[in-house]
Amino acid sequence: MAKEYLLSSVHVHSKLCDGKNTPEELAVTAWKQGLQTLGFSGHSHTPHDIEYCMTNARTQLYRAQVAKLKERYTGKLDILCGLEWDLLSDDDPAAYDYWIGSTHYVQGPRTGKYYEIDWREADLAACIQEDFDGDGLAVVEAYFANVAAVAAKEPTILGHFDLIKKVNAGNKFFDENDERYTAAADKALRTAAEHRCVLEVNTGAVYRGFRKDFFPSPALLKDWLALGGDVVITADAHDARALTFGFEEAAAQLRELGYQRVLVLGRDGLVPAAL
Repeated sequence: MAKEYLLSSVHVHSKLCDGKNTPEELAVTAWKQGLQTLGFSGHSHTPHDIEYCMTNARTQLYRAQVAKLKERYTGKLDILCGLEWDLLSDDDPAAYDYWIGSTHYVQGPRTGKYYEIDWREADLAACIQEDFDGDGLAVVEAYFANVAAVAAKEPTILGHFDLIKKVNAGNKFFDENDERYTAAADKALRTAAEHRCVLEVNTGAVYRGFRKDFFPSPALLKDWLALGGDVVITADAHDARALTFGFEEAAAQLRELGYQRVLVLGRDGLVPAAL
């Protein structure tokens, strides 16, 4: 079947972490849209986080609710219980159907503080000033070192590879074309290739108005293709309207860069689909 990548959405957040809809509402929407696979990927419990990750209690509730939905939608929609796992998490990603390995924080070497680098500009600015002597590119280097550490753990999918750029529109905090930026990204990309990671082409920041480009950048995707890497298209959906947002545009961009296929995650794992 053509365009199988339009039938699977596996980077999805519900109200049990920082999403806007209940798991049931997301499942209903996915079924009505004709999806074949819906993969929930709640943010894993991370001890220092009190804002967007699931608590231990919510993690148990999440697993129970998704298990019930799996039964309810048998034969109509394949539902997977995944996890978006952060390098600083204390949950076990092996306990889930699949996991997305991501980096959301940089720890300050001076203060020991954990800075969320992808939400408020003020948080990234504080990280740069308080712990990295005003050097935004030093934060970039620390971020990509964390990405490489996640890649080395061989997640099912490596999440939003260059998330560090999310609130950097217009190069507000650092130059994304600087040699230090590209060198740090390249080092992490090569680590991902060594561990045969699958990168997601993540449309979420465009949907929410942070960026006009997807994660990763076209330049990084071109390098990834040269390394023989595979990709999967995801929405990083935080509300039901975004389950397949930008998938057609992402596929078109990949074709322009020379990709002939993507991978699609379903009940049988990751399988190739022609673009």
